[in-house]
Amino acid sequence: MTMTKTHEFPTIDTAATVNEILAQHPAAVSAFNTFGVDACCGGDASLDEAARRDGADLGALITALDAIIDQSRPSR
Repeated sequence: MTMTKTHEFPTIDTAATVNEILAQHPAAVSAFNTFGVDACCGGDASLDEAARRDGADLGALITALDAIIDQSRPSR
């Protein structure tokens, strides 16, 4: 999974699958649940595809995922 850094937060690669994101960041399940993204049976879909399929706002989902990932990073 590729991540690029913008501003203070990392940005998830929308081509990464839901399963890949969850493997690296298990706490991301809360964002997927909040946005109604199927992280179980639909986990093999890319983030972009899963958001479209499940009617989630991709930008808002990425923002939520970035916040979760940033919170899990050790303090500098």
